[in-house]
Amino acid sequence: MSQLNKMTKKSYIELNKDEVSSLIKELNESQFRAQQIQNWVFDHYVETWDAMENLPMNIRHELSARLPLHPLEIIYITDSENASTQKILFQTQNGHPIESVLMYDQKRTTVCISSQVGCAVDCKFCATASMGFIHNLSTGEMVDQVIHLQRQAKSRITNVVFMGMGEPFLNYSRVIKAAEILNKKMGFGARRITISTAGIVPKIRQMAEENHKYKLAISLNATNELSRKRIMPLTNTYSLKSLIDSAHYYYQKTRRLITFEYVLLKGINDSSNDSKRLLVLLQFLPCKVNVIPYNEIGGPYNRPTENKINAFLDSLKHAPFTVTVRWSKGTEINAGCGQLAVHADT
Repeated sequence: MSQLNKMTKKSYIELNKDEVSSLIKELNESQFRAQQIQNWVFDHYVETWDAMENLPMNIRHELSARLPLHPLEIIYITDSENASTQKILFQTQNGHPIESVLMYDQKRTTVCISSQVGCAVDCKFCATASMGFIHNLSTGEMVDQVIHLQRQAKSRITNVVFMGMGEPFLNYSRVIKAAEILNKKMGFGARRITISTAGIVPKIRQMAEENHKYKLAISLNATNELSRKRIMPLTNTYSLKSLIDSAHYYYQKTRRLITFEYVLLKGINDSSNDSKRLLVLLQFLPCKVNVIPYNEIGGPYNRPTENKINAFLDSLKHAPFTVTVRWSKGTEINAGCGQLAVHADT
């Protein structure tokens, strides 16, 4: 069986360098064709082989017959009321649904992409947890989300965040490879790419040791072990103490700031005592804290009142670290932080 036939289950975007070379060779073409295809895919975001105008027609037809260009297909696009957000439903080649989000904010155009179908981490306040874990996405499937979203976008994408469905650090090697492709082939600066984790401690340390330049965000969401175990069962495996220790290790190795995401939940982590503990927990760690008022998903957790949110933020005014607040976009279409979830009957 030829090398080309062996890879027909893959799309072109999922092929590695050697597989691309074998494909071009088997078509009896010069290797410069690979660079032409790369330009069409990563610079022009073409949807089909036929759109590659400087490839001879016979090559386009041969490639179309042999393997798909993209591993993902757009099934549905949902627009927010004020057109600041779009939620895109994709389907993988093996029929799995995933969601990505495209957001506009002044000069920034940000895409939030998924790394898994579903999620195994089971954070109790996150809609994706209701799906369970189904499948790790391939590197190509992650990159393809950005390619499709750039084709849909009204402006040039400036930032990519791995904060959609799934726990990126449970698909670590593929996520890092996807970030590398976004950086080197699509021109995104490393500091324009953010990888988020719920707290997979060994991978935080690995990212530090490998000295990747991408931004790191950690979902903190609690200030003591008991509260964090209640809402983030992952804490039973990686304690809050071990998580903070790994964050210190990361900063010491890289000298790059971590962003701690803090989803504010009514009656769970929004008290004055929580803000005081947060100040103590992070007082010696140069970092940024991003407070996210909870986006409700119909479960047992609720968003604090505006007064409670403001009181929590006021108590952090003199914190030794930077504090910001993220008012999520697209909540009316379930595209806000923690709201992504699709099921087989969607």
